[in-house]
Amino acid sequence: MADDKFLVVGLGNPGPKYAATRHNAGFLTLDILAERVGGRFKSHKSRCDVLEGRLAGLPVVLAQPQSFMNESGGPVVNAARFFKVPVERIVVVHDELDLPFGELRLKRGGGDGGHNGLKSTTRSLGSKEYARVRFGIGRPPGRQDPADYVLREFSAAERKDFEFLLDRAADATEALLTDGLEAAQNRYH
Repeated sequence: MADDKFLVVGLGNPGPKYAATRHNAGFLTLDILAERVGGRFKSHKSRCDVLEGRLAGLPVVLAQPQSFMNESGGPVVNAARFFKVPVERIVVVHDELDLPFGELRLKRGGGDGGHNGLKSTTRSLGSKEYARVRFGIGRPPGRQDPADYVLREFSAAERKDFEFLLDRAADATEALLTDGLEAAQNRYH
């Protein structure tokens, strides 16, 4: 049955220029989930790179939109339609300026907090009622423009714990799927 499937979307910008930037925390978390599924992303007509498989015993489609962040919504809605996944079974993993580096928050619905990838996704889906795994990247130092900050690579100090933190974000995403939002929040907040 198609509607027991989850669509887990990692937001980011495609291409090597952006691969290790703060804005790509969603992509990087999905790379770990893909390893756990035991497969590789493949190009798909939805304009996402996708991987279908099982994660923690559940059927999932992992998706990385291949548009730029500000236009993520189109590929997300294309994948949701193609794989017949309702909005309440969509999980979006993304970077979050309003959380300290490495902190995780899980929620369903809510605003976009100025995050253009969320803004585009909400507009395209016509709903805010998808789950979110928010990966804290912290605020830019001093007067640095947030738009510039998110496109920079993580600092050397941040990279020291980065693999552990990404792994924890992947764990939290799995817990959200298997245990539900409230139980996952209790464990990871």
